[in-house]
Amino acid sequence: MSQLILFNKPYGVLCQFTDPEGRPTLADYVKKPGVYAAGRLDYDSEGLLLLTADGQLQHQIAHPSNKLPKVYWAQVEGEVSEAALSQLRKGVQLKDGRTAPAKARILPAPDIWPRVPPIRERKSIPTCWIELTISEGRNRQVRRMTAAVGHPTLRLVRTAIGNWSLGGLAPGEQRAEEVFLPASSSKKSPRGVGRGRAGKSGAAAGARGQKRGPGTRKR
Repeated sequence: MSQLILFNKPYGVLCQFTDPEGRPTLADYVKKPGVYAAGRLDYDSEGLLLLTADGQLQHQIAHPSNKLPKVYWAQVEGEVSEAALSQLRKGVQLKDGRTAPAKARILPAPDIWPRVPPIRERKSIPTCWIELTISEGRNRQVRRMTAAVGHPTLRLVRTAIGNWSLGGLAPGEQRAEEVFLPASSSKKSPRGVGRGRAGKSGAAAGARGQKRGPGTRKR
C-alpha cells in the first residue's frame, strides 16, 4: 500500500515547496516530509492536487502516456454556444498542435467557495461555467482551449483526477488515502492502480462533496 495525499490547492499557491520570491507554496500547507506532486496545477488555478512519496505511484498518475482523465470547472467570459462546445469535443488547434477530443458541457454555477481575490467581473460581459475533461497535460491547456473558442477562462478549478476527487475538501485542506499498487503496475495504465479505503470517486462525487462539504457556500 502507498499513501496518497489529496490536497485542495488554493488560488495563488505555487505547486512547489520552495520559492526564492517568498510566495505561498505547498510547504505552507503540506507538512508530511518526502512527498512531491504527481502532476502540476498553475499558480492561478485551484483544486485537486495529488502528492505522494512513492515514485511508482507518481509515475502512474502523472506520466502523459497514461492519459489519466482530469476534470476541470472553468468560469469563462460570455455565453458558451453549442458550436463552441462541439469544437472542444473535437479538439482545438493550439500553437503546439491540436488537442485531443475533450468532454465538454455547460455547468450550472457550482456551489463552491468564493475565490480570494474574486475574479474581475464586467457588467457588459456575462460569464458561465463549463466542465471540461481532458487526458493531456499541456501547459495551461484548459485556459488556452477556452480562449481558442472565444471564451477566456476567468477561474479554473480542478475537481477530479482519475478516480480521485475533491470530495468535501475546502481550500487548503487535505486528506490521505491508502492506494494499492500492484507489483507489475509500472508497465500498466493507471487502471491497474487500486484504491484503499477511499470515499466516492469521480467528478460526480466531487461535485456532490463540494456542495455538502466544509468550506463551501452559495455563490
